[in-house]
This record gives sequence, structure tokens and C-alpha cells, in this order.
Amino acid sequence: MKNKRVIIMLLCMLLAIAAVCIPCFAEEAAEGAEAAEAASPFLNTFWALVPPIIAIVLALITKEVYSSLFIGIAAGALLLNNFHLENSMNRLFTGGFIASVTNAYYIGILVFLVLLGMMVALMNKAGGSAAFGRWAQKHIRSRVGAQLATILLGILIFIDDYFNCLTVGTVMRPVTDKHKISRAKLAYLIDATAAPVCIIAPISSWAAAVAAFADDGVGLKLFVDAIPFNFYALLTIVMMIGMVLLKKEYGPMKRFEKNAVENGDLFSGKNPYATAESDEPAEEKGSLLYLVLPVIVLIVFCTLGMLYTGGFFSGENFITAFSNSDASIGLMLGSFFAIVFTAVYYLISKAMKFKDIMECLPNGFKAMVPAILILIFAWTLKDITIELGAKTYVHDIVQNSAGAFQNFLPAIIFAIACLLSFATGTSWGTFGMLIPIVQSVFPMSNPLAIVCISACMAGAVCGDHCSPISDTTIMSSAGAQCDHVNHVNTQLPYAVTCAGVSFVAYIIAGFVPNAVIALPAAIILMLAALFGINMLTGKKA
Repeated sequence: MKNKRVIIMLLCMLLAIAAVCIPCFAEEAAEGAEAAEAASPFLNTFWALVPPIIAIVLALITKEVYSSLFIGIAAGALLLNNFHLENSMNRLFTGGFIASVTNAYYIGILVFLVLLGMMVALMNKAGGSAAFGRWAQKHIRSRVGAQLATILLGILIFIDDYFNCLTVGTVMRPVTDKHKISRAKLAYLIDATAAPVCIIAPISSWAAAVAAFADDGVGLKLFVDAIPFNFYALLTIVMMIGMVLLKKEYGPMKRFEKNAVENGDLFSGKNPYATAESDEPAEEKGSLLYLVLPVIVLIVFCTLGMLYTGGFFSGENFITAFSNSDASIGLMLGSFFAIVFTAVYYLISKAMKFKDIMECLPNGFKAMVPAILILIFAWTLKDITIELGAKTYVHDIVQNSAGAFQNFLPAIIFAIACLLSFATGTSWGTFGMLIPIVQSVFPMSNPLAIVCISACMAGAVCGDHCSPISDTTIMSSAGAQCDHVNHVNTQLPYAVTCAGVSFVAYIIAGFVPNAVIALPAAIILMLAALFGINMLTGKKA
């Protein structure tokens, strides 16, 4: 019955789009080619944010992400081309999906994703994942310990969020499964230690991105100065650890965790990776080294790959090389050499035969197909949203509010960054838009400048954390092998709680731009919120 309602809703939306498009097409056909090429009146207006809003709302209502993203992309193409059908179709496919899969940066990320999927398949087949699960069962004796171990590993892998999501998921899935931790909770722990950790790590691809968006020569210093004011990232870590220690859940996550503990149901719904898991039986005689050594080699090679793309081996220093690094190429090179090492290592140690290794490679590719599909759709939607002029629309909002609400500006910028990042699914694009705007509004000698720049980064991470079309959210689902919509639904209340506390903290920082006062106040507010939630959920129980 529920599926029928979803199908009827989607058909009604398609009919509505058709009803709007067909008259427009007939009118434009009569007006000729000149009208078809006229500039769209929807550019640089609120309409630039409508396509992602459509996609996100549909995904949350229907629980089906592919059709929701496609409808959002189609709406964006129509708005961009003033409802001219021929041009909209060209933009949808030639300038949309085809452009996404031929973009060099995107291709690098997809290759990295596929290679990592292949490595996971190899480690499972060799028995490394099962051996790690047996070791963890002896040494990690509680659900709290398993969750804290996941958080610790996520914090330690701070180089890049993509790398973090998939590596932490690969290593910790056997452990969390043994302790009946739902895949939705694992996905949240992965996501909460990906972008929020990278945005406060000076040696990371995110620090490099921020440095690139800031004025020449001050980028990295700006990033470091902004860390104490990055309330959302810091409070996310506080909240995550606090919720684990208090053993409390709320919102949809509570049902998922209850099903996992009481019924052993880790998914509370569909598992899009079920076929891939069943195709990769684990060897019971595997060694712990079959997982640990390939993961260490992967970390080393990916770090070297990023340094290589930044010119470290051509004479640049370590910090500059990281600032200039290309995460797409670096991670792709690192994962390629890591999978070659893994295959040779398994052959030499007689863990696998050459034929078995080759059979694992397509299985690894197949395991990543859901994530690849969602990424391609999300990238296409993001590009159309930016082309519609979201940047200009947001620039005007910030500039108009700068004078009248100066002390409230950090909180306003944080809220705008949250909404923009949530709608576009890109945190890098968001602080890339907002940091130059803040620098043009405030001189760097003004104490509020650092607070506002930090609010840009924190809001971008917050929106990215909540958005179903964010790369990091998609990869967290892939790393945990969790249904993507379930991950978004269960994570959203936690992220919104942290965002609300961060918003209040930025109001405080707007009047007292001193990290020694503002940061402890923010942490106290977060702890108070956690204890309040604990009391409320305790009474309900």
C-alpha cells in the first residue's frame, strides 16, 4: 500500500511537470529560436535553490533517492532553460549526466571508490575482516567500546573525508555487527568523524581547500585561527561521545538501535548491499594481518599520493604540498598502488589464488554501484544549482544584512551556510562562495572576521552533514553499507540539535569574539542539551 502511494505521488509530479512544460514548449516553438535562447528569469534568485529542495523533500517523503534526485535535476534543467524542452533535455543529459561522468575530478573520486570497493572484497575473501572481527570480539567487550573505537579511528584518519568514510566503515563493520550496533548508527559515527574532523585538522585536504579560497598567503593561518570558533565541528565530537557514554538515542535512531539490540536486525529495512555481501564469503582461517597491513599501506600510499599531486617530491615543503594537493588524483593513485600491494601480498602469503583475486575485483565494483549512482546524480544536481546562480543570491543576502546586524552576523552566516550546503550538497562549494564575501565585508583586523569565516566553514559542514545529496553523506552510507535514506533520517535529529546549539554559540561569539570565553560556553550549552535530552528520554522510557 505504501509503495502504491509513492508511485502515485511520483506519477502526479511527473504529470504536473509535463502540464507545465508542454504549453511552454508550444509557445516557444511558435516564438522561434530567439526566445529559446533568452536568459532565464530564474537565475540568481531563490529559484536557484528550488531543484535541490524538491529532490531532498521527495527523498525524505518517498524514501527513494534515485527518482527524487532525477526529478530535482529535471526541474533545475527546466528552470535553467526557461522551460524550453529541447534545451532542457540537452542540459539534462549532455551538460548534466555526461558532463558529470567526464569531469576529471569526479572520475578520480569514482575510480578511488571502485578501487576501495575491490580492496574490501579482497580483504573479506582473504578472511582479514573476519579475523579482525574475532580479535575485536575478544578485546572490545561492549557496545560502548565498539562505538568509541569507531570514533577514535575516525578521528585518527583526518586526511580526507572520502578516505575516512570508506576506510572506517571497512574496518569497523565486523566489530559493530558483532555488538549489534545498527548500520544507521555506524553510518552516523562515520559521518560525524569525517567532515567535522577534517575541517579542524590543519593537515588535511579540507585545510588545503580553505587555504585556496582565502587571500593569497593567509589561507592556512586563517584556517588555524578559525579552529577554536568552529563550534559545529567541535560540538559534534562532544555530542557524539556524550551520546555513546550516556547510552541514549532519540528520534528515528532509537528504533533502529532497539531493533538491532533486541532482534538482531541491523538494518530495520532494506539493505542495498545484501547481494554484494553474500557474494563475498569470508575465510575462517584468515589472519588479522590480512586486514591491518593493507589498510596501513592504503593510508601511507594515499598520503603520499596527495603529497605527490601537491609537488612535495618536486621540492615543495610538507604544508605547501598539502595545500596544493589534488585529493581526487592523490586518492586514486594511492588506492591503485595499495590494491596492487594487497594482491601481491595475498599471493605471496598464499592467502588467495590469482583466480580468486581476479574474481573479487568485479564483486568489489558491484558493491559500490549504489554509491556511484547517487554520487553521479548528486554532482549533476549540484552543478545545475550553482549554474542557476545560488552563489549570487546568497552573496546579496549576506551583503544586505552586514551593516544592520553586525553582532548577529556570525549566526546569520552560519544559518545561510547551513541552508546553502544542505541544498547544494557541497561544503567546499559553500565556503568557497562565502569566505571571499566575508573577507570583502570585514577587514582581517576586525575580531569578527575570524568568527564569521569560521561560521562559514561550520555552517558548510553542518549542511553537508545533514544533506542527502552530499558526497560525504553518500560515502558514509556506502562505508557502513547502510540504506542511504535511513542514514539521512536517523542522523538528521542529531545534526539539527548540534546546529541549534552552535547557532546560539555564534550569537555569543558575535558579542564576545574571544575563543577562551565563547568555546567553553558552547561546550557547556552542548552538555546541558545532552543532559536535557537524557532526562526527557528517560521520562518517556
